[in-house]
Amino acid sequence: MTSRERVRKALEHESPDKLPVDFGASAVTGISASVVYQLRKAYKLPEHPVRVIDCYQMLGEIEEDLREKLGCDCVQIVGYTNLFGFKNADWKPWTLSDGTPVLVPGGFNTEFSDDGGLYQYPKGDFSAGPSGLMPKGGYYFDAIIRQEPFDEDNPSVDDNMEEFGPISDEELRYAQKAADEAAKTGRAVIANMGGTALGDIALVPGTFLKHPRGIRDVEEWYISMAIRQDFLKELYDRQSEQAVKNFKLYKEAVGDKIDVLYLCGTDFGSQNGPMCSVELFDEVYLPYYRRMTDWIHRNTNWKVFKHCCGSIKPLIPSIIKAGIDILNPVQNSAACMDPSALKKEFGEKITFWGGGVDTQKTLPFGTPQEVYDQVTERIKIYNHSGGFVFTTIHNTQARVPVENFMAMVDAVKQFR
Repeated sequence: MTSRERVRKALEHESPDKLPVDFGASAVTGISASVVYQLRKAYKLPEHPVRVIDCYQMLGEIEEDLREKLGCDCVQIVGYTNLFGFKNADWKPWTLSDGTPVLVPGGFNTEFSDDGGLYQYPKGDFSAGPSGLMPKGGYYFDAIIRQEPFDEDNPSVDDNMEEFGPISDEELRYAQKAADEAAKTGRAVIANMGGTALGDIALVPGTFLKHPRGIRDVEEWYISMAIRQDFLKELYDRQSEQAVKNFKLYKEAVGDKIDVLYLCGTDFGSQNGPMCSVELFDEVYLPYYRRMTDWIHRNTNWKVFKHCCGSIKPLIPSIIKAGIDILNPVQNSAACMDPSALKKEFGEKITFWGGGVDTQKTLPFGTPQEVYDQVTERIKIYNHSGGFVFTTIHNTQARVPVENFMAMVDAVKQFR
């Protein structure tokens, strides 16, 4: 099988010729740029600065030669812009805090904070004030909350619709060209159109907006889930309506050259349990997810990818009802997320894209043998009867020992 055929087979819950693999093909299965650089050295590939294709999380580009070494079956369409609102273009040299040489987009404009941290600016505009801060010695940015006063009893839906508008002709031309190039690799293509995330807390602060309006404070947003549900339902109704309009344009641009659409990264789980009730999810979120997934399933062959961290087992039946085809990252280190139980109960109804190794403890702090053993165990559980794409539980962080990452790759190759 080609890589694309292999992934598509698994997504249909059938057994492909061998285990499908994703390393670095999305913003939630990515690899820190510093680790990418070390992997290129370890695999004796040409050494050169790595492009930082996600300037918020500082994730590195996986080039074709490294994809081959890692056995990747997936490739992503890198976003036209990033979470700071400037284009992923006009690359220039920069150096990470650990000395790793990288390339960053031309709009990547930073200044030091008083305590030695690094400020980042929306659309690279210093006059707008910083929207992100990388702590001194840090490896990625945190959002700076820029909450302006608002009417707490009557918040404006229009304000929180600021970034949810029609997709531009320029973005569509970019998507068409990028999809053409990605499809030529023979790998499964993952795309993120943008404008489809309902309450994704990474996006709420509006790091890409110069002067964000509406509810932009993380704490205030979670409070709204409890006391402003009518506001959220009206907002999600309008956001999902606009998303469907954009789907039609996006489909005309990329056609069936993409295989997976990243829909939303809203997290509903903490380490110990869901952050919302099933009833809240079903009333406030499910109908609007379903509006989007229904259109996708009626009009395309795309599979819908939903990222949701934490302990979410009680919510999985509702996520399935919402029309989600793929669940990521499958955080088995959280409570009640036992791999065998998840596969037994939900394995025929949803594809698990992740769960391959624990990125909280095992991958960064275990031995290579411990990594190898856990990867082998997880594959044996999840890969039965398809419905599984191997990847780490969320992104590979900076300072993960390259020996541990290579042990993971060796285990995957041994199983394949």
